[in-house]
Amino acid sequence: MLTMAVRAARAAGTVISRATDHVADLTIESKQRNDFVSEVDRQAEHAIIDILKRAYPDHHFLGEESGDTGSELSEYRWIIDPLDGTTNFLHGLPHYAVSIALEYQGRLELGVIYNPSNQELFTAERGGGAFLNNRRIRVAGLRSLESAL
Repeated sequence: MLTMAVRAARAAGTVISRATDHVADLTIESKQRNDFVSEVDRQAEHAIIDILKRAYPDHHFLGEESGDTGSELSEYRWIIDPLDGTTNFLHGLPHYAVSIALEYQGRLELGVIYNPSNQELFTAERGGGAFLNNRRIRVAGLRSLESAL
């Protein structure tokens, strides 16, 4: 399932990357103060759900833009933010990402964060560790905040 989540995140990243040179032409709506949604958000979410739904037609999907779709009876639920950091994206700042997580019976099992502007791909899977571009990452074994960066 992690492989499909990565495939979906990269597909959304392609949608986002294609739009970076045309931000001024995008249709943008304000959901609330400093919270925007663009057609890129919707297109990226559609790309993600399309890939995941083809692979897992019986799963439930919770998208930031489309809400709940799919089988609400499923024990699997995909949680999707297709463009986390829309405001940064709209202002040309490269600090945004595609975020996808999977729950099984209400417990998070995996997560994928992909920043198409710098090609950083974070993945994590229960029992499998966390990775940045396929390179293992770990938390520091510190016991106090004073020792942390």
